[in-house]
Amino acid sequence: MSRRKIKCLVSLSCLILLAACECGSKRKCPKKGPPPPPVEVTETWTDKGTASDFITIAGDRIFFGFDQSGLKQESKNILLQQCDWLKAHNHHKLLIEGHCDERGSREYNLGLGERRAESVARFLVEQGISGDRIRTISYGKDRPVVAQGSEEEIHRLNRVAISVVE
Repeated sequence: MSRRKIKCLVSLSCLILLAACECGSKRKCPKKGPPPPPVEVTETWTDKGTASDFITIAGDRIFFGFDQSGLKQESKNILLQQCDWLKAHNHHKLLIEGHCDERGSREYNLGLGERRAESVARFLVEQGISGDRIRTISYGKDRPVVAQGSEEEIHRLNRVAISVVE
């Protein structure tokens, strides 16, 4: 980086710090009053049967451990909420996407993603959702859900099955 760019960055940083200071000048700071009263929410939540309602009400992501495709109790609880929503909106179908982190070969991760998606589908069918309403697909590591963050966080967030309402 050139000296000129460094000087500009330092100057800009100083300006930002001065602006952020509560009393950056010799003038007296105005006294802060009490916080404004909370806004009263009058709108009530209604389930319109849309894909965004499904995500809000039931959740769309089931996370897995490293190299795992078995469902944890927390995942089963989310899937039970998905079942309730799907039973209430029986005109919708579901696509379950299996994803993996980038570790391992492409072929292995495609298989693991498929096992993850299938374990979710199997649970939903066991709870009474018709198998005709469920499709699965594995993206393995080819289609990461999350690409930015710490390496550990990226790995954790990409070991997932996502339920997409169709």
